[in-house]
Amino acid sequence: MTLTHYAFSSSYFMSFLGLIFYRKHLLSALLCLEAMMLILFISLCLWGLILASTVFSAGPMILLAFSACEASAGLALLVAMARTHGTDRLKNLSLLRC
Repeated sequence: MTLTHYAFSSSYFMSFLGLIFYRKHLLSALLCLEAMMLILFISLCLWGLILASTVFSAGPMILLAFSACEASAGLALLVAMARTHGTDRLKNLSLLRC
């Protein structure tokens, strides 16, 4: 395993651990998800460069588009939750009260 593979694997794992341990606020969970998507995007871009193939050039762009959609949907949910519940804490969110 090269240093680049180790760096991306460890950063993805750290983002995943952040998602598991810091689920107190919705914003921190969304930031961890966004970090995971960006690490995947950079990894796919580097994989395409290493293989020197144009076949893999569409994959990172599709992943980036999905990441932008996920971020906008997450921020819309954050704003809606802050307006209705007054906070972004996930313990205050209950589907029965919506």
